[in-house]
Amino acid sequence: MISQWFLACAALLLPLPTSAPAQGVAARGGASAMPKPKSSGRVFPAAFTDVAAAAGLTQPVVAGSALRSRYILEAMGSGVAFLDFDNDGWLDIFLVNGARLDGVAPKSLLYRNNRNGTFTDVTARSGLTRTGWGQGVAVADYDGDGFADLFVTYWGKNVLYRNTGAGAFEDATAAAGLAHSGIRWGSGASFFDYDRDGDLDLFVANYLDFDLKTAPAPGRDSRCEWLGVPVFCGPRGLPFARNYLYRNEGGGRFADASEASGLGAPMKTYALGVLTADLDGDAWPDLYVAGDSTRSLFYRNNRDGTFSERASFTGLAYDENGLEQAGMGLALGDYDGDGLLDIAKTNFADDYPNLYRNLGPQLGYTDRALHAGLGINPQYVLWGALFADFDNDSWPDLFFSAGHVFQEVDALKTPQRYRNPRLLYWNLGGGKFEQVAAVPGAHSSRGAAAGDFDNDGDLDILVMNRNEPPSLLRNDNRSGNRWLMVNAPTGSIVRVKAGGRTLINVALSQSSYYSANDPRVHFGLGQTDVVEELAVTWPDGAVRTWRNLKAGQVFNAVRERVR
Repeated sequence: MISQWFLACAALLLPLPTSAPAQGVAARGGASAMPKPKSSGRVFPAAFTDVAAAAGLTQPVVAGSALRSRYILEAMGSGVAFLDFDNDGWLDIFLVNGARLDGVAPKSLLYRNNRNGTFTDVTARSGLTRTGWGQGVAVADYDGDGFADLFVTYWGKNVLYRNTGAGAFEDATAAAGLAHSGIRWGSGASFFDYDRDGDLDLFVANYLDFDLKTAPAPGRDSRCEWLGVPVFCGPRGLPFARNYLYRNEGGGRFADASEASGLGAPMKTYALGVLTADLDGDAWPDLYVAGDSTRSLFYRNNRDGTFSERASFTGLAYDENGLEQAGMGLALGDYDGDGLLDIAKTNFADDYPNLYRNLGPQLGYTDRALHAGLGINPQYVLWGALFADFDNDSWPDLFFSAGHVFQEVDALKTPQRYRNPRLLYWNLGGGKFEQVAAVPGAHSSRGAAAGDFDNDGDLDILVMNRNEPPSLLRNDNRSGNRWLMVNAPTGSIVRVKAGGRTLINVALSQSSYYSANDPRVHFGLGQTDVVEELAVTWPDGAVRTWRNLKAGQVFNAVRERVR
């Protein structure tokens, strides 16, 4: 109770964004944390190779002008997804495509895994017909037929693609009750069972209200500048949008529950990345939404069909100084091994990522990014965020995709550049990370996803590169560590006891930035050959436990039939 009272009082003292400039991007002007953390002297046992071209991923992902972005619409990029759309046990790839102001608007791309390290482009026969300014993707079986469906957000009109089970998709947006009039800028989206009735509901965030006819031109005034150079305007100064919640009514249909739940109330934030999971330890799924240049939002599930916004009270709204940040992507994982789910959030340049450590039920979060060693690269614009155990040592590492939004920075005398390297931080245990040079390439990247596309037991990485083909980063892990992957329904909480430790992870339909990871929940086990206990908590709260499972397998967590 004392901690709750302290957090509530502290939240009341946080500065509000009343003095924020009318336009621009929030950044604290952060310098690299000094001194730079001393090297551990240990050797990271994995390395990544970009095999996209050899694998057949050769088509570029379109996202605005490659020369200069005149409007913020062009700069935000899109997400990527690992999914098994044909249920053959091998991960396929879906890439959300965007558009350009000159009318170029290709279809999004679907690649089928050939099970030999290569992929075949099956877009033409996939039924994925929509074109336009694509943004994010959420993957889940919303109708319970055993096949992964897709929800894709757009600046324009969102689309729900139902997997027919015959190797293709059909547009089910109208039939499902998700069609809408007018133009919206859909951003993050997530399927989750917020009322625990056994079917998946849908949350859809919206970034801002944008109209090309009225959008301000670059450099209109001093508020449309970055480092003294005229650039596109926003997000500050552009109109706020609202978010939507759709309740799954069964039979493949949804009903708008935005007003009844409280999630449709105007919050004056620019919403991007989304997480849906039990974040306060009460066994009901909550919502966390990254805010760009505004506070972020934590919607606590009230367990009666409604939500309460509590980000300031839980330490998730601002940085540690009470300042707004330009939040982009989100990752969920237990980085310190205490059995609680922590959150990583990416931010704009001249700032640090957040590493929100979970203090326990009803106690909120505290930002440990600088303590953990994540404050050494503030010159990069970070987007995708992945908690993933890349060396299978049982400690989740952190990967960030990066890329500037302003091509103009390349002409400036500044450490900032348009193309940024990928950042990989190795989890050393004890709450500390160390940057390792294991990932090749420098691009202006956006969405990123982790998944084992070659079924060798370690996690690979898929990255969207703006106006270029994607990167498929194959993990060549030499550690010899063991692993386990678990097939469980979206929203399930999975716990593993092995080697004297308890590990936790969650099956999510969207995380990172606009993206979807491998639907199989992955655990590195170190040198442990046997999982002593596997416990899966289903979205409705039911729990099933298995014991003495061999490492090195994909385990299908099947729920016992309820009579």
